Amino acid sequence: MKTIQVQLGERSYSINVESGILRKLPSILSGQNHGQKWIIISQYNLMELIGFGLMSDLNEAGFKCDYITLPVGEAAKSMNEFSRIISQLIEMKCDRSTTILSLGGGVVGDVSGFVASSFMRGIQYYQIPTTLLAMVDSSIGGKTGINIAEGKNLVGSIYQPQGVLIDPDILDSLPREEVIAGLGEVIKYGAIHDEKFLNNISEWLDDIDSFPFAKAVLRACEIKAEIVSLDEHEGGLRKLLNFGHTVGHALEAHLGYGKIRHGEAVALGMKCAGWVSSKMGFMSVDENISLTNTIDKLSLPHVSKVDPNTILSYVKKDKKMRNGILHFVVLNTLGEGNTCDSVPDNLIKESLKVIQ
Repeated sequence: MKTIQVQLGERSYSINVESGILRKLPSILSGQNHGQKWIIISQYNLMELIGFGLMSDLNEAGFKCDYITLPVGEAAKSMNEFSRIISQLIEMKCDRSTTILSLGGGVVGDVSGFVASSFMRGIQYYQIPTTLLAMVDSSIGGKTGINIAEGKNLVGSIYQPQGVLIDPDILDSLPREEVIAGLGEVIKYGAIHDEKFLNNISEWLDDIDSFPFAKAVLRACEIKAEIVSLDEHEGGLRKLLNFGHTVGHALEAHLGYGKIRHGEAVALGMKCAGWVSSKMGFMSVDENISLTNTIDKLSLPHVSKVDPNTILSYVKKDKKMRNGILHFVVLNTLGEGNTCDSVPDNLIKESLKVIQ
């Protein structure tokens, strides 16, 4: 088992990566079982695939385990669903000792983490990500949240899990398009922090059938853990993890949540951000071409019907706006991200031409 530490003092925890780790969860978590209720929050299709088996294993090992399901898609990240889960926890007679197991992708992790951060003013939870995107990004760092009409993740908290348990074997059971969508976030880590990793990803994408997902997950997790350990609350360095997300989140909101996968939107947003970086003189034209060529190896959707003014309106509501100033993530060079607070509105709108 490969173990990566997120160093946050009293809130430190491990990211454990191992093929087949799901079967070992009862023994891994046994030291944390003190007779409390354990609640798996997941989606029904995932419960049928792996959740009910996990729950049975836990109960046979002496855990008191039950489950709550969420609907599929971004619709789950709503105030109504949040409220419903809280009510179910109360009906199940859960208390401050209850531990949540978040079994799912980014949506499940975001909602579960927010529930854990707020139920009884905070209870313990573990992340068990089941998508590539969640494995390399959303399960690590404690960002939780739900969506409102005005934008994505505008209500939430930073609340660290007790641990992250990653089983790369789960990826074999997912539709290939879901896995490929998550590669957008994997590319991001190379783009902002490790040019060698980015080059490796580009080569691996030439033969997607032999892509070393376990190796890529491990390196992406190492980068995310390093950044979060240095900047838990996004005061500086952690902002770089938003590369591609400013336009990406706007695309999701504009096109409709669920109409485009998050990883796909981020990949398209990175193409825009790369173009902006080059246009403003931060990154060379050749480097931007190299980044674009790597992203274009993914099977991304066409977004020809995008209104630049609408995209800009969503950008203006982005969480990266501080005191009316947008902190836009750019690349100084491949493998080195930075933030810029002087990106003109017209340049953001013009950048959309590279994805249309």
